[in-house]
Amino acid sequence: MIRRTLTILSLVLLLPLANIAYGQVERFVDGTHYVTLDVPVNTRDRSKIEVIEAFWYGCSHCFRFEPLIEDWKANAPADIDFMRFPALWNGLMKIHAQIYYTAEALDAIDVVHEPVFNAINLEGNRLQNERQIGELFAAHGIDEEAFSRAFNSFGVRTRVNQAESRMQDYRIQSTPNMIVNGKYLIATGPDVPTQQLMLDIVDFLVARERAAL
Repeated sequence: MIRRTLTILSLVLLLPLANIAYGQVERFVDGTHYVTLDVPVNTRDRSKIEVIEAFWYGCSHCFRFEPLIEDWKANAPADIDFMRFPALWNGLMKIHAQIYYTAEALDAIDVVHEPVFNAINLEGNRLQNERQIGELFAAHGIDEEAFSRAFNSFGVRTRVNQAESRMQDYRIQSTPNMIVNGKYLIATGPDVPTQQLMLDIVDFLVARERAAL
């Protein structure tokens, strides 16, 4: 009788914890807080959980998002493969994507990423041609000839074209957006009013993907 009483008491005590766990699972809803892509996009490293930030250097929301995403990236677990993805749906965005892939080709993302954001969003320099971009790279120690070769290289132009074709795969229509493991798209909106909430949803989906491994 004592054992039976203790068993019932244990079940009663566990019920609130079960309800809490269930509430966490149901906290974010597909179609409301994120969208499941119709066709999953291949990820770069299948042994890890890929998290992509789709951004545009000319986007003031992306500019304000930078401190949050940098902090999130710095504290991300080892099984996260974080990538930036320069969104593009017009000519200027295509040039700015070219900036990103040029910096990547020169192993200079950490050198020029923030200055590019600052030039456009704080200094009023739209960085809309090779001369303006080259001057910024040179101001941060990048050799002008090396910049020009990379900026006009086949490899960089190919990366830009690949990014353009992936826009439809990811269903990106605004920036910043987040894509988790090639399966889920997250954007701000009425049900996701803050950028911090975007990252909370990322963490939720990462946990789901991790549990599925």
